[in-house]
Amino acid sequence: MIPVSAVPRGGWLARNSVLRRLLRIKLAIFGLTFVGIVLFGAVFAQQLTPYKPNAIQTFKAETPSLKHPLGTDQIGRDQLSRLLFGARASLIVSFSAAAIAASVGSVLGLVSAYLKGVADFAIMRTADAMLAMPGLILPLVLLAALGGGISTVSLALGIAFTPSIARLMRGQALSQMERDYVLAARALGASGPRLIFRHIAPNSLAPIIVAASLGMSFAVIAEAGLSFLGVGVTPPTATWGTMLSTGFSRIRLTPWLVYAPGAAIFLLVLSFNFLGDALRDVLDPRLRGAI
Repeated sequence: MIPVSAVPRGGWLARNSVLRRLLRIKLAIFGLTFVGIVLFGAVFAQQLTPYKPNAIQTFKAETPSLKHPLGTDQIGRDQLSRLLFGARASLIVSFSAAAIAASVGSVLGLVSAYLKGVADFAIMRTADAMLAMPGLILPLVLLAALGGGISTVSLALGIAFTPSIARLMRGQALSQMERDYVLAARALGASGPRLIFRHIAPNSLAPIIVAASLGMSFAVIAEAGLSFLGVGVTPPTATWGTMLSTGFSRIRLTPWLVYAPGAAIFLLVLSFNFLGDALRDVLDPRLRGAI
């Protein structure tokens, strides 16, 4: 038998070292577990509940029971079904918005750092102008122009989160461009695209991954807030924000309607934050052991 110490550094263990270090952090395990539970519920929502999310089961709001574990809302829809199907909207929006922001923002940041001059000025001043808008103003403006729906909410939140990723990537790229390995590659005649995508970009991705994971929590809160205000995902699609809005209007009479979606939003946002902090701890050796 070959001892574990004899396994080459480029083998399976080395390629999964990030995951192994991540699983040593208790808060990361909690985050991964809860996100996994939400993902499982979203994927198999139709098999886990006998009711359709928009089907009316009774003619009034019912308290939790064996038939309806989380009760029904004021028009008789099963809360558990809506919670499971609403998880799909939250996960799709969070992952899509983070992917859009990370990809577009990274490209803009790399282009800005490499070209400098007029291009850098134009990209960064546009990013500053977008970042100057408070809170959900920019997504509200975009949704007013694009309309509601899961895809448009994902696009609006992705665009809103793009400037912060672009600025982060620009800073990382500028730092990497002064490193010896980049100067050596440039001295050997490496082209601009090769410098950017072969050398600079791969070594700048760690903080982008962390920022994207934290951006997922922002997307969950933003989607819930937009749906709560009635400008997010269009009804009758079940979302946690819509469930909160529906329950909040009758919170004195049916308080159980806000417990489940509120707790789900809180725990999912907390899980994404735990994962983001753990990834920062794992990917940045200077911060290792801070959690």
